[in-house]
Amino acid sequence: MTEIGLLNEKPLHAALKEWYAQPGDQLEVAIDGFVIDIVRDDLLVEIQTRSFAAIKSKLLALARTHRIRLVYPIAQEKWIVKLAQDEDGKATRRKSPKRGRVEELFREMVSFPRLLANPNFSLEVLLIREEEVRRYDAERRWRRRRGWVTEERRLLEVVGRRLFEEPADWQALLPGALGEPFTTQDLAEAAGMRRQLAQKMAYCLRQAKVIRLTGKRGKANLYHRC
Repeated sequence: MTEIGLLNEKPLHAALKEWYAQPGDQLEVAIDGFVIDIVRDDLLVEIQTRSFAAIKSKLLALARTHRIRLVYPIAQEKWIVKLAQDEDGKATRRKSPKRGRVEELFREMVSFPRLLANPNFSLEVLLIREEEVRRYDAERRWRRRRGWVTEERRLLEVVGRRLFEEPADWQALLPGALGEPFTTQDLAEAAGMRRQLAQKMAYCLRQAKVIRLTGKRGKANLYHRC
């Protein structure tokens, strides 16, 4: 049985589950060998705050016979808290300059893009304000953060939400100013994002049959909306 385990539940996951649940919902329900975060009538709701790869097999199995919604938080505003390194030190708190956007979900959605075309599957993005608490680990000082590792994430506020249930919901992510045919470079420029993210987005939308491959411009693929 796949189970988060309430004793090991992280603060962000617990807070989002409490925020999302409505009167009458059931929490932590065993269905088909899996433990579901929230059951609302015939809708199963799974909250995922980390890699989608970790939940891939669970979603694919449940979507065959159940309506299931994946809820994913993206930090529109993040505060970074660094705990004191020793007894004489002090904790610090600063605002990250990075602002998350809905399209970042495609960094994870590449794990199972075809699920977007499954009528049993829906995805809801919650745009949040969060605190990321980091602690210093001397054994990891050679890594990118120079020894600072994420201890936990804390929910400060949910500031927005966007639900994707049908192909039209996904197609609405394509900028209105984006002409056709278009390349991933065109998409990146029209949406104001890095091309790497635009490539992941195009890959997922193509697998979901929201856009289709129609040709080439040099070495670049050309796409049209379906």
